[in-house]
Amino acid sequence: MKRVLITGGAGFIGSHLTEALLVRGDAVTVIDDESTGRAENLSSVQAHERLTFRRGSVADADLVRQSLERVDEVYHLAAAVGVALIARQPLQTIERNIYPTQLLLDELCRKNGGGQKVRFFLASTSEVYGKNPKPTWTEDDDLVFGPTTRPRWSYGVSKAVDEFLALACARQFGLPVVIGRFFNVVGPRQTGAFGMVLPRFVEAALEGEPLVVHDDGRQVRCFAHVQDVVTSLVKLVQTPAAQGHVFNIGSDQPVSILELAQRVIALAGSSSEIEYQSYAQAYDQDFEDIRHRVPDLTRLRQAIGFAPRNDLDSIIRDVIAWKRG
Repeated sequence: MKRVLITGGAGFIGSHLTEALLVRGDAVTVIDDESTGRAENLSSVQAHERLTFRRGSVADADLVRQSLERVDEVYHLAAAVGVALIARQPLQTIERNIYPTQLLLDELCRKNGGGQKVRFFLASTSEVYGKNPKPTWTEDDDLVFGPTTRPRWSYGVSKAVDEFLALACARQFGLPVVIGRFFNVVGPRQTGAFGMVLPRFVEAALEGEPLVVHDDGRQVRCFAHVQDVVTSLVKLVQTPAAQGHVFNIGSDQPVSILELAQRVIALAGSSSEIEYQSYAQAYDQDFEDIRHRVPDLTRLRQAIGFAPRNDLDSIIRDVIAWKRG
């Protein structure tokens, strides 16, 4: 039985990961301050004898030290999430992404120096690529950010700093680190409150309200089911050859946001229409978006034989069923 710590374990991805590791037979400790996650996401396992839920911040040094006692693996998912939240709270975004990661890594490097090898997974993001113009992104591509006067880029930069910190600990102290860059993870329990597009579309379609598409809707994204993502990151942490490396995690099947809206309407059997909204109306005057975001998944396939079980239509149906339920 492994002893595992999950930061942000009551969040969208974190709650699915918590369930998966309990099924695996692990003893799981979750830290979550419920700023974006919710304890009810863990309702199906809240009484599980191998689950410990600690409501608090991963920036709390004492809580982190206590939670890291005798652990075998750490999955660090706690972070600022969602374009809307980042646009509203750029300072908190930077603080919440960098300081807790450094706190965890400092403690883990100390344990590593004492002979306790703790595997560490860092949840990163496709946002680190910034506005790199390549049609598909590989893990060694350049990071291309906009100016500091546009807070949109603070999220990607702060997560890039997290990656630098983790990889430095791997190189200097031999810490078993794996980094996963998530690309548009979707599925049951995801909320549209922070700007996530699929749950926002599904909620509107089921209510018969307009689906609001930003800009011209021709932005291209790839959507992966949360179960496929969780399966991937758990396998990566168990793969010794993955340590010290960065992996794109998600789907590589592109779709425009406009087409996504059209598919949601069709699969929901909705009479909703599509409306367009400028970025200035949705966020602020200096908001800057990324037009094309598609990962190269070659490294992930070579490492763990990645093969997703869910296509886009099945993902949309799953989210619709969850919202209706």
